[in-house]
Amino acid sequence: MRPVLKVPLTRDLTGFTRFLWANEVPHRVTENENEQTLWVSPRVSAERIIELYGYWDQGGDLERIQVHARVANSELSISTLLRLPVTLILILLSAAATLLINFGADANWLGRLSFAPFDIRGNEIYYSDLSEILESGEYWRFITPIFMHFSLLHILFNLLWIWVVGRRIEQLQGGMSLLTLTVFSGVASNLAQYYVSGPLFGGMSGVVFAVLAYTWAWDRLRRPIFFVPPALMGFMLVWLALGYSGALEFLGLGAIANTAHLIGLVSGLGWVGIRVLVRR
Repeated sequence: MRPVLKVPLTRDLTGFTRFLWANEVPHRVTENENEQTLWVSPRVSAERIIELYGYWDQGGDLERIQVHARVANSELSISTLLRLPVTLILILLSAAATLLINFGADANWLGRLSFAPFDIRGNEIYYSDLSEILESGEYWRFITPIFMHFSLLHILFNLLWIWVVGRRIEQLQGGMSLLTLTVFSGVASNLAQYYVSGPLFGGMSGVVFAVLAYTWAWDRLRRPIFFVPPALMGFMLVWLALGYSGALEFLGLGAIANTAHLIGLVSGLGWVGIRVLVRR
């Protein structure tokens, strides 16, 4: 058995555990002074159980769902992917934009998708200011830089986090939750990075920092559902510090969009508060 859920002692899990027993999902519940823990068999998908609990906890009717132990250990399938449209769109748009700019080698597409049109003359770069971008009506530029990546390692690293953490947001809180967080953090981090370094930047890193910070903060300020490891916030802060110190560039990882990382992290933390205010 392995732990997959921790909830307050005041939460009655009878209805959910009855559903698990009815579907032959091996599990048990333990209690301590502060909380109760749901344990399931290692051959059962922890993500699927968390997804079902979130659905049930928000008033969903489990009678319409069947989860047998033999199939509970979810495999990657077309039906699974179709339930994750936002996650898939983010991955596919990133792959498409990265191929269009040829990892930064195609100046034509780079100019179309960057935050602002630019022109390089000698050692100088000339680009439009924010008012010119607004007047041109090219509003897509506020978000498209998040899809551009400049190396294979760059895109794989970012999309791995989107698949692991972004997917969980979509599974447990819906596609609109992931989409709004992505747009909010993407625009905020792009705008901040543009003011600091100009338009020559890209990558999903700001959004990655946002989804990691959001899930970490949600589990600590609201009812835990994501179960992000506590050490993850420490990792993000260390990575941020290494970026600002120049150590990552020294190690050959290229120019780092540190401002986008910082604003992405702040956006993710702030989005928890925004969601709470909107719900109220």
